[in-house]
Amino acid sequence: MSLMTGEQYIESIRKIKMQVYMFGEKIESPVDDPILRPSLNSVRATYDLAQKPEYADLMTAVDPDTGKTVNRFAHIHRGTEDLVKKVKMQRLLGQQTAACFQRCVGMDAFNAIYSTAYEIDKKRGTNYFENFKNFLHYVQENDLTIDGAMTDPKGDRSLAPHEQPDPDMYLRVVERRPDGIVVRGAKAHQTGVLNSHEVIVMPTVAMSPDDKDYAVSFAVPLDVKGLLLIIGRQSCDTRKLEGGSIDVGNAEYGGVEALTVFDDVFVPNDRIFLNGETEFAGMMVERFAGYHRQSYGGCKVGVGDVLIGAAATIADYNGAAKASHIKDKLIEMTHLNETLYCCGIACSAEGAKTESGNYLINLLLANVCKQNVTRFPYEIVRLAEDIAGGVVVTAPSEKDFRDPKLGPIVEKYLKGVQGVSTENRLRILRLIENLALGTAAVGYRTESMHGAGSPQAQRIMIARQGNIAAKKGLAKALAGIKE
Repeated sequence: MSLMTGEQYIESIRKIKMQVYMFGEKIESPVDDPILRPSLNSVRATYDLAQKPEYADLMTAVDPDTGKTVNRFAHIHRGTEDLVKKVKMQRLLGQQTAACFQRCVGMDAFNAIYSTAYEIDKKRGTNYFENFKNFLHYVQENDLTIDGAMTDPKGDRSLAPHEQPDPDMYLRVVERRPDGIVVRGAKAHQTGVLNSHEVIVMPTVAMSPDDKDYAVSFAVPLDVKGLLLIIGRQSCDTRKLEGGSIDVGNAEYGGVEALTVFDDVFVPNDRIFLNGETEFAGMMVERFAGYHRQSYGGCKVGVGDVLIGAAATIADYNGAAKASHIKDKLIEMTHLNETLYCCGIACSAEGAKTESGNYLINLLLANVCKQNVTRFPYEIVRLAEDIAGGVVVTAPSEKDFRDPKLGPIVEKYLKGVQGVSTENRLRILRLIENLALGTAAVGYRTESMHGAGSPQAQRIMIARQGNIAAKKGLAKALAGIKE
């Protein structure tokens, strides 16, 4: 099968009989739901752009095992050039959608499991690497979107998985059968799972031998029996039900998260990539986290480009663009945004080959990248809100603007400079609001803090990989200290 078009992708998702709930009701057609559809459009962009010749170098790659052209989101990184192109692709998609386009988690899971499964087989004589390669080629051949599921609810964070009063607080194997396993539990905050064909599950923490039942990785389709999705709320999400396009801010694109519940789901043997080998759980987590922290040096930068552009536009519309403090704030926003991009490119360029043959980013620099992402987008948002002014959160609704009586009043008093319509001023203000506070903030501001692990998770990895002992040696040598 060749690469799917965006429309073919949408129709393929429409055919999947998922169990989806939102606002206490089952959603019979998620593809057509006005709240959920913008998130589907964001994933569609990853298919549409792959069809355009000018983006082919970033959006597609050739799989060396099959010689076929595949979407880069289903590609195994074979060199630092692939790692760099990944970040550039993510920036492009952030610029095009100003939202989370949802496929990064699956791509990062692919590459983490690829190398980890190889090393498990080497030590344990298992067949996980072959299982995963077969699954990979199935995904590539059918041009599927894959969600990666790592974050467990965790319950009491002070307790290990096997110590939890409720054993389901971490997803676990509840039955091992000759033909496969049965799993129970949940994965939280699952970005894009609603718009995926399959979901890959991974452990969420390093584990001890007592956690054997929790050390599990596998893939299942979204219509597998026992899989349930409960959609998460987003700020301003019901604005999409009001009609019109101004108040939504970004009417075309968005993101979606879900609590994904596995209620005794059966997984056949050929879909299992880890099953009780607890000593490799930490490796899989660390590698996935590294890849995903690299991702934020691309996607968040692309969305940042849009927010900077929106801030500069509202400065024009307000008649403030020539003010020196406005220029300085735009410079600062650009500086912070490009610094994030530098980190994403640096950890990619410094990547190294694993035993399996795929390439892993520089883990220290990837964690530095994500640590900066937990800070800089917040400052970029603050400056955008500063430039926009208070009207970004006090403007009347689109219904007021369209009202025969109230509309002329809103038109008169919310106008900015001559030559710019009040409607256009409202549209750019609502886009800023969306990126700073609304549905897109889930995929930009808030996700910048918690996506791919909390800030402390990155600091722990920086401490591990910072090699302070070697730095002490450098200082002592120059100081002439002999011990």
